[in-house]
Amino acid sequence: MELRQLRTFEAVVRYRTVTDAAVALDLAPSSVSQQIRTLEGALGVVLFVRGPKGMEPTPAGQRLRGWARSLLDQAEQATRDVRGERQLLRLGALETLAGSHVPRVLARFAERRPDIEVEIHSERARDGLLADVIEGRLEAALLLDSGDDVGGLGFPAPAEPLAFVDLDPVPLALVAAPTHPLAARAALTPGDLRHERLLVNVPECSFWMAGNKILGSGPKRIRAGGVPVMRSWAEHGLGVSLLPRFAVADSLRAGTLVRLDLPLPDLSLRLVWREDRESLPGMRDVLYAAARP
Repeated sequence: MELRQLRTFEAVVRYRTVTDAAVALDLAPSSVSQQIRTLEGALGVVLFVRGPKGMEPTPAGQRLRGWARSLLDQAEQATRDVRGERQLLRLGALETLAGSHVPRVLARFAERRPDIEVEIHSERARDGLLADVIEGRLEAALLLDSGDDVGGLGFPAPAEPLAFVDLDPVPLALVAAPTHPLAARAALTPGDLRHERLLVNVPECSFWMAGNKILGSGPKRIRAGGVPVMRSWAEHGLGVSLLPRFAVADSLRAGTLVRLDLPLPDLSLRLVWREDRESLPGMRDVLYAAARP
């Protein structure tokens, strides 16, 4: 097996078609096909079959996935070591958390392991982060969740089981403009909001899912956009919004938003990783740095 063949194999697994893998690798489709055939010939097995969703790994291909990522990781670590470069760990984070929670994790880690470089990959989509952790493109990822399993907040469970630790509570705030009719009401219940306009982003958003769990289907969902847009629309009286408290702290202090008096459970800042990758250099230190108060 050659490393270039393993990289090509990984690309076909990820993109599902030879054409898309070729674009990602900046190769001709014929070159991608040839490398896969050569790899199959060297191993004496068929690695892909064409299915309804494109190129699907066979059982042998599924077994090769873990080996391919492990071998490519070791090759990368060996290259960096020979060149005298610091070892690299890749940590993913939801874009919402990149500015609020990631810096202190990085500071803790730099204090503990200055010999290892941490590379941050910020993503808007949770499913992309989870796929990258499962496929080994990321060592770990920070996201928002709740409950006793990954996906307890309401998103689909990842394709493979992931280990996780909950680092910090992330308090929520149901906010509205100070002139909103519910602003002066005490002891609200979810039923009091059934006719309200709930400003949301997309169904995959953590705060949309939290709203489903806390408020049910009653409030009318109004798609506004990301956190800054939801906050701004709420400030202008266009509806109420369920957001992390850290994202609306300045608006609450300035008086452009008020918190509605509805009891809310916290979300969890959750770090997820593949258990079989805990032996990577520095991985345990990432977990320690993230979890340390």
